[in-house]
Amino acid sequence: MPTKTTPDAISLLKADHRKVRALLASLEKTTERSADRRVKLLQQIESEVKVHATVEEELFYPAFRDAVRKKDDKELYQEALEEHHVVDLVMPELKECDPAGDVFAAKAKVLKELIEHHADEEEKEMFKRARQAMPLAELRDLGARMQARQKQLKSMGSPRLGQATGASRGPSIATA
Repeated sequence: MPTKTTPDAISLLKADHRKVRALLASLEKTTERSADRRVKLLQQIESEVKVHATVEEELFYPAFRDAVRKKDDKELYQEALEEHHVVDLVMPELKECDPAGDVFAAKAKVLKELIEHHADEEEKEMFKRARQAMPLAELRDLGARMQARQKQLKSMGSPRLGQATGASRGPSIATA
């Protein structure tokens, strides 16, 4: 049950975006001499992104899809799923790279750009449209359900490893 202190769905997702952006910025500032730090940051990023993407795909995206009526909005929904998929392709490759190498730095930069583009598009387009299509009470209820799901996923340790959700065609870890 949402309370006045429960963030609405959009506020919750924006907070996730800020956290992941900060982690990505920290990763980008690392050098090959800080390989251990790179590995730890990447693990944090992956964990945050997995939880965020799961909550989006299981709860927020379906609610958005069901609330909007315009073809452009339905396309925005599908594009968001595809952006999650692209991050799914980059993340495992990055994890396999030598954290002290140039390829790691290049792939980390690509990951950062992918996630930032995705988050920007959500914040500038999807969230605006969601606020127009969904009443505040619905966004608060959705926020409460999302917050509970995030807590559950974080307590499980490694959400979504090898799991598919109903919203997409395979496992996803993107987001932000």
